[in-house]
Amino acid sequence: MKLLTTKLLLLLAVFSCYAQPKGKIVKIDGFKSKFVQARNIEIWLPAEYTSNPQQAFPVLYMQDGQNVFNPLTSMHKMAWEADDTAAKLIAIKRVEPVIIVAIWSTNQRYMEYFPEKAAKNFTKTDIEVFNKAKEQSKIKGNDFLGDEYLKFITEELKPYIDKQYRTKSDKENTSICGSSMGALISLYAICEYPEIFGQAACLSTHWPLLLDSNHTGPSEAFKKYLYEKLPSSKDHRIYFDYGTITLDQYYEPHQKTVDNIMASKGYTDKNWKTKKFEGAAHVEKAWADRFNQILIFLYTKENKSSKKTIKHNTAKTGRQ
Repeated sequence: MKLLTTKLLLLLAVFSCYAQPKGKIVKIDGFKSKFVQARNIEIWLPAEYTSNPQQAFPVLYMQDGQNVFNPLTSMHKMAWEADDTAAKLIAIKRVEPVIIVAIWSTNQRYMEYFPEKAAKNFTKTDIEVFNKAKEQSKIKGNDFLGDEYLKFITEELKPYIDKQYRTKSDKENTSICGSSMGALISLYAICEYPEIFGQAACLSTHWPLLLDSNHTGPSEAFKKYLYEKLPSSKDHRIYFDYGTITLDQYYEPHQKTVDNIMASKGYTDKNWKTKKFEGAAHVEKAWADRFNQILIFLYTKENKSSKKTIKHNTAKTGRQ
């Protein structure tokens, strides 16, 4: 009997290590904006948010929010399940607790995620090819909306999140992440708002900008923009990755050019990673499989311990 009791206690101990509470998700339907279409927002609060009521948390903003947590709302019924991955890494103290804000995309996704100012570098041929590609792909909307979308995040959504929740609102603790076109707009965000975003994670960045790789003009236009606008390597950190099959098979030459730009701007392995994943496709499952690496890059305790400590006010009126 004593032996059985001991075994049961051991089993309970093991179970408690793995059955960590994974926090909660708050959903806002139709978050309104004066800049872009209303959309759903989902906010994941780690378990520590409830258990440590005086603690403030860094925030990760993610594109294509319908794919971030729930397979039932995701495009291919396959989600990143970012809450599960984050909860597991936090539980074993591999990363610090973080709030994840998932921003759903709309039927104007392509135009909202397009790095708008890069289009200023388009040649006449680029414009013709771009418009033809849009027509063939039945992309909705005629206006570039990347700048408006970033105004929505920086002027409306982020202030709301910082007011309602206990956040560390400085740029060091504000990150942005996305895949494919979502990676492009995330990189564009850290370039346009370097005072707001200190870190960006760009998975399977859609460097061709078009839906094929037959015309490289738009891609070169964005690289020119990137060379001119990349934020300072002294206080920013950027992660890139790509696979080798399906749409990702076209990315490596582009990524190598961008890597050269990164190096020329002073980025090193201390604040920049580019990873290649053999056999990885351009799908949510692949991004889910390596989301742990994104969290480790952004929120590993080793990275954070080397940065100066910043005090934050956690007693703002209205914060949950």
